[in-house]
Amino acid sequence: MLKIFLNGVFNENPIFRLALALCPSLAVSNTAFNGLGMGLCVLFVITSSNVIVSLARNVIHHKIRVPAYLTIIAVLVTLVESFLHAYLPALYASLGMFIALIVVFAIILARAEVFASKNPVGKSFLDGLGMGTGFAMAMVVLGVIREILGSGSIFGYDVMGPNFKPVLMMLFSPGAFLLVGLLMGFFNWYERRFTLQCKK
Repeated sequence: MLKIFLNGVFNENPIFRLALALCPSLAVSNTAFNGLGMGLCVLFVITSSNVIVSLARNVIHHKIRVPAYLTIIAVLVTLVESFLHAYLPALYASLGMFIALIVVFAIILARAEVFASKNPVGKSFLDGLGMGTGFAMAMVVLGVIREILGSGSIFGYDVMGPNFKPVLMMLFSPGAFLLVGLLMGFFNWYERRFTLQCKK
């Protein structure tokens, strides 16, 4: 069971390994706070949708399964959006339209189709939790690095001092694109090195 959870966190990390949901990783990970906020939103949606789809897998007809999955995801995203709008307006304003775009994130629909529709609730919950945690961790890593390099702070707190010269490119999408590529390369290199060491 633990293997299912760790698979989403490391082996099939949505951003660094599968290159899915890159839109928010480029657009809203300019600060650690935004990255954490988007990560937690996706974590809730993907875990909840996996559980609901697994519970209803014997009820939903296969010919209408994709519209049914999208409806479930859309309802969950609406709940998240309403919660943020009511209780975390600053985060809601920062994430903007990307909250609504969670509905069409390929990773959420893919897990519903590939895993949750074919597995019991417990495994589907762990799969969603693992994938969501992997996504959230990746968003926080991107947010922390971009915020440090781009403004010299973490979660809004200055850590680099007054003499720090920020790399402003890191606050914009090209910087995020470069960073995602470098981190993908690093994780792929590390996995190959680890695999070779295990074979020895």
